[in-house]
Amino acid sequence: MAAELTAHQLIAQHRPTLDLALETIRTRAYWSPHPEHPKAYGENGSLDMAAGKAAFDALLGTRLDLGQPGTDAWVGGEVSPYGVELGVEYPHADLDALLPAMKRGQKAWRDAGAELRAMVCLEILGRIADRTMEFAQAVMHTSGQAFMMAFQAGGPHAQDRGMEAVAYAYVEQSRTPDTAEWTKPQGKRDPLALTKRFTPVPRGIGLVIGCNTFPTWNGYPGLFASLATGNAVLVKPHPRAVLPLALTVRVAREVLAEAGFDANLVALAAERPGEGIAKTLATRPEIRIIDYTGSTSFGDWLEANARQAQVFTEKAGVNSVIVESTDDYQGMLANLAFSLSLYSGQMCTTPQNLLIPRDGIRTDQGDRTYDEVTADLARAVDGLLGDDARAVALLGAIVNPDVKARLEAAAGLGEVALASREVTNPDFPDAVVRTPVIVKLDGAKPGDEAAYTSECFGPVSFAVAVDSAAHAVELLRHSIREKGAMTVGAHTTDAEVEEAVREVCLEEAAQLSLNLTGGVYVNQTAAFSDFHGSGGNPAANAALCDGAFVANRFRVVEVRRPA
Repeated sequence: MAAELTAHQLIAQHRPTLDLALETIRTRAYWSPHPEHPKAYGENGSLDMAAGKAAFDALLGTRLDLGQPGTDAWVGGEVSPYGVELGVEYPHADLDALLPAMKRGQKAWRDAGAELRAMVCLEILGRIADRTMEFAQAVMHTSGQAFMMAFQAGGPHAQDRGMEAVAYAYVEQSRTPDTAEWTKPQGKRDPLALTKRFTPVPRGIGLVIGCNTFPTWNGYPGLFASLATGNAVLVKPHPRAVLPLALTVRVAREVLAEAGFDANLVALAAERPGEGIAKTLATRPEIRIIDYTGSTSFGDWLEANARQAQVFTEKAGVNSVIVESTDDYQGMLANLAFSLSLYSGQMCTTPQNLLIPRDGIRTDQGDRTYDEVTADLARAVDGLLGDDARAVALLGAIVNPDVKARLEAAAGLGEVALASREVTNPDFPDAVVRTPVIVKLDGAKPGDEAAYTSECFGPVSFAVAVDSAAHAVELLRHSIREKGAMTVGAHTTDAEVEEAVREVCLEEAAQLSLNLTGGVYVNQTAAFSDFHGSGGNPAANAALCDGAFVANRFRVVEVRRPA
């Protein structure tokens, strides 16, 4: 196929955007090229909300043919957490045919250079952005996120994270010049002179193992980091969340072909029900990079067994918030209530343990006992979710039966400060919607320790009574060191307590948010500015996104000759 997108066209269109991204990761200021309000869509070729819904509806019950080599069957079976059967079929790959086909395009992709690869990646992201509303529906009906969150997190925020990875990839590859003239004086003899050429070369095929809850937000960083550094990428979606990543692969293949590259540089590996191909793929010799988001057990397995690959994992952790004192009690309660409720707590960044001194806390409204704080927080959550229409817009739907089972079991672990209730979604009556549960536990009681030191993924939080602020800090340290944490929060007006929490987070490499009482929440991060995870504690071995996330996806090979 003849190229439809020239290098000149791509650079002219996307180089200014890349330059802005490069400047922003340097300054860590706010910037996003992707609007996060639905009203911004519908112009300049992008789909508006109605057109996006129509495009999604048109996909239901169809076969998504990507034109991949080695297709030996068609697979599907996704059912939305909202009760809709998607009925989309995807190509099932014969790996012995697909993987060699993916490798054939890598030479031309490698030789294109870092800048052109970045431009092609930004073109892919741009076309995905034009279809944000379609992708929002796909994310909503595979993850169970409410529409607004699926639109923002699955659309512009995911696209931002992908672009951030492209920017870091470009920085790391351009750190070494393409060529150098090297001259070494030899006294009275002629100097030694060499011409040296340096080429970033890819590791091989990257494997992205997708997750159920955030298929694009968690999938795009690894996909675009590997692609921008010259690697082919095989995308293995979660069986319950195939559609968003299948659409991504289709767009990527179209752009690659139009730019004159092999479309097989990006491919999809969908699986039959119960097939479990992730382990098979992860240990194939062709797979040299793996990006994974999901359970600790499988993440640990990948790190131990996929020895031929560079493995990047985001696993699980136990996120804690120390509540020691505040000068905005109502703001703190409102902020925590939202953080516990958003997407039914089905985020790797949602707080689980609220560490509260048993003697109470100081506030701008007077001292509050441990029991009063937990009761007031329960009322704040009830107030936030009291209206069912507002509740379903925040909670979304329970993504799978395991989350529902953990929620129901949590009530038996201790005294219930806030009971979970069932909410009916009028538009999707088959959706499983539950409000959060808050359970009171004692941080000095050995029998309670097993509960609050294990991750309980979903809308479950523990109000843990501690002996003092120092006790809270020590529990925090132990929890991060042993179980890991994606986020840490603290509410304190005491400079010594703040410094103690900060020191623990620096020593244990955990990202800290202090005294959030407004519209920024501990479980949300902004691309180009915030780091998601640190790579320094057991919750994840990589951060989204920093130089370390991209630099080991390629190597620089030198060719030298006499000048």
